[in-house]
Amino acid sequence: MCHYCGCRDIPLIREFIAEHESVTDLAGAAVRALDAGDRDGARSLVGRVAVELRSHGAGEERGLFAEMRENEEYTAYVDALTVEHREPADFLDALDLESAQQRTALVRAVDELHAHIAKEEDGLFPASLTELTGDQWDRSMAAWRAAHPG
Repeated sequence: MCHYCGCRDIPLIREFIAEHESVTDLAGAAVRALDAGDRDGARSLVGRVAVELRSHGAGEERGLFAEMRENEEYTAYVDALTVEHREPADFLDALDLESAQQRTALVRAVDELHAHIAKEEDGLFPASLTELTGDQWDRSMAAWRAAHPG
């Protein structure tokens, strides 16, 4: 992610980035656990990734994505990001770490997660700085809070 546009100074974007870092840390730990032959540890970590991805995705999709989608210039971009949110959740729900093929697919999914995050952090987040009004930021933050009760 760039460090020059200023989007990291926006509280909501800072939250999204922290969630990205948490999810990628957990996902990386799951891959390392698999490499060490610890399927139970990996399974536990994958479960935590799935929980975090659900709340993160809900907060982004109902807030920032919904607001950015209002500008037709960003609609297709946001729609693609939304699809990319759904794929990992569906994949993780059906994941069987006893299968060598599924373990390989998990590693590939972690790589795809990094690519997805780059699209948000290097594309959508900086664009949101100039696109959103104060009211849109407020609605986006309210959606994030609703997705993160407590």
